[in-house]
Amino acid sequence: MKKSLIALSLGGLTIGITEFVMMGLLPDIASDMNVSIPVAGYLISAYALGVVIGAPLLVILGRNFPPKKMLLILALLLTLFNALSIIAPNYNFLFASRFLSGLPHGAFFGVGAVVASRLADRGKEAQAISIMFSGLTLANLIGVPIGTYIGHHFIWRYTFILIAIVGLLTFLFIFLWMPKLEKSGDVNMKTQLLFFKKTEAWLIIGITAIGFGGLFAWISYIAPLLINISGFLPENVSYILILAGFGMVVGNFVGGKLADKFSPAPTVFALLFIMVLDLIMVYFFSFNQYVSLFFTFLTGAISFSVIAPIQMLMIKTAKDSEMIASAALQASFNIGNALGAFLGGLPLAAGYSYASPNLIGVGMAIIGMIITFGLIQKQKTVLKLQTE
Repeated sequence: MKKSLIALSLGGLTIGITEFVMMGLLPDIASDMNVSIPVAGYLISAYALGVVIGAPLLVILGRNFPPKKMLLILALLLTLFNALSIIAPNYNFLFASRFLSGLPHGAFFGVGAVVASRLADRGKEAQAISIMFSGLTLANLIGVPIGTYIGHHFIWRYTFILIAIVGLLTFLFIFLWMPKLEKSGDVNMKTQLLFFKKTEAWLIIGITAIGFGGLFAWISYIAPLLINISGFLPENVSYILILAGFGMVVGNFVGGKLADKFSPAPTVFALLFIMVLDLIMVYFFSFNQYVSLFFTFLTGAISFSVIAPIQMLMIKTAKDSEMIASAALQASFNIGNALGAFLGGLPLAAGYSYASPNLIGVGMAIIGMIITFGLIQKQKTVLKLQTE
């Protein structure tokens, strides 16, 4: 494995911990800041808002920087903004620091995905991208449980010290291991923004924000599902979530291999179809603990297997605008995060069972399939016109 890709995966680890550890730290932060848990939950929204705004903005501002310099700047911002949470004297300061922490997230993955594809051996571009995203999956497998444990048993601020340390290591290893890649010529803002005039661009954004949102309809309410439907003890949920993290690790690498072997759009369609079947099974059979454990792993694997194919799909669609397109994709993932959590909560608010969010996830994945089918037909039409 190339050391440069390992450096990118460390960035994914930093981002994964800071994004997902907040779910486990909310009670500790709420108690320390003297706010309610729902108010503390706005810290998650602040981060997501930072991702959506920062992803295209920072890529546009740094569009003419060499890739290595851009990645170093983003790694430094990740470290500094997360370090602000260590010294946050009050809730408003922490809210602002969480918003700032989200700004480099999408830009790092956007630039990193394009760099990873350029560093890859021919025919293994998607696998290289999956290596970068392996940091995100390892965060769910190892980093988030460790960060949550530190926050529960010591002080939640120590968790952000851990994040800052990983961020510094990311900066160091990018500096040492990342080759100096030439920038792709001078690119002006108009050229970058022309990408958003493409129908294919909005179709891929829709697939990500809606179809991938099915994952978040599931994972946002997995704890009450495991406790109230599967019958697990609350203290065992954090250990079960490690199983989901392991599934994400496996699915991420499988998705990379599939995207290199098959065309990205049909691969995304097939994986969303499998996600539909999987979430239906979760809805009907989560009452059995053994089956529930199996599907916790499998759903994590299926969900993250979509990442590399859809990333390659976006890069191939965005000629001369790959970085802003890739960054926009990261913003779309976070829209899917918010959309899946919101829509998944509606049946719960109406009094339905804790398994019901999975049916919302089924509907979102089906819509994602429909949009993907439209994209495939669009690609066929374009190809036909080019050959005539």
